[in-house]
Amino acid sequence: MIGLFKRHPKATQPDTAALGTATLALRMGAGCTVPKGCTGVLADHGGHTRRVAEGSRIVLAETENAFCFHPGPYGVDLVPFAAAPELGLRLAFAVDGPDPRVAQQRFDLFLASEAGDTLGVPEFGASIESALRQELALGHLALPPCTTLDEWNAFRGGLNQLLYTRFGISVDDCVPVDLGDRIDYAQLLLARAVSVPEAPAAPSQPVPVAAPFDAHGSDARALRRLFLELPCVMHGLRMAVLPPGQALFQQHVALLQRLDHVSLSVNTMPALELAAPGEMLAAERQLARTRHSLRASAALDEAWALLARLGLATDNDLAALFDDADRIVANLEHECAARRVAIVSSESATA
Repeated sequence: MIGLFKRHPKATQPDTAALGTATLALRMGAGCTVPKGCTGVLADHGGHTRRVAEGSRIVLAETENAFCFHPGPYGVDLVPFAAAPELGLRLAFAVDGPDPRVAQQRFDLFLASEAGDTLGVPEFGASIESALRQELALGHLALPPCTTLDEWNAFRGGLNQLLYTRFGISVDDCVPVDLGDRIDYAQLLLARAVSVPEAPAAPSQPVPVAAPFDAHGSDARALRRLFLELPCVMHGLRMAVLPPGQALFQQHVALLQRLDHVSLSVNTMPALELAAPGEMLAAERQLARTRHSLRASAALDEAWALLARLGLATDNDLAALFDDADRIVANLEHECAARRVAIVSSESATA
């Protein structure tokens, strides 16, 4: 009779005291219970997610991971312009409620593709700030000095749509705030003097990508994002409402076909360390491959922002938006193709 019944090890319930305050979401193990006021999210390796109600015991399939998150509300202070750190925005937001019209909630996809073991509110606020700065730098959002009420309303509409599309959160409030009392200007100027070279070169990318310390981890995270999120970007682009006419329709179809090829390239991407079966790749080429993965991930962020602008676009805006989509898809094609190459080119060696 020995061995007929086995006592399974008791699941260790993680510390959830900070959920809803300093922590937005955290990873949970099988057998744990979703805390009160929180929602559980189960995600498999293919990015498919399902939600679990509070108080439920988490039961995982072999290929699933589990998270729980508190919907908030939360508050973060953002600095839209790095050159003016005293000018801030105080943002109040909450994780968006379930939308029955979609098969997968955007925040659930964010957890499956980007979240680690713990998602802190400051860390999440930094991601929001980065997305906001990029859209301001590219001119897709405008926040000029002495902003008028109409300009502010246009900015708020674009920001709300950007954060809903990119992260799956809803903005409750956003107000300008003076952050000057938090800034040590002497230390800031000293840091700039030390870090900025005498003759800085103009950045070639909207979001410069620094050389990562962990090439394998950075490459894997970037490829996971591309693998899980590209099909969702394609779905969002496919659902765009077009005015009558053949020109935009043909451009739309061509973009979707190109994205499909990019997605296939991502799904069949070679391992970082292999030049061929049984042949190891040189370390410098591995680093170059990682940089291409990160640049493709940055282009993916631009694609999400483009979907947000499509949600607010008029028929007159669509031609310019599709031209921008062509640029983004071209960047994805280039970086994914360069990621596959096993030979170090002069461009990659100096990247």
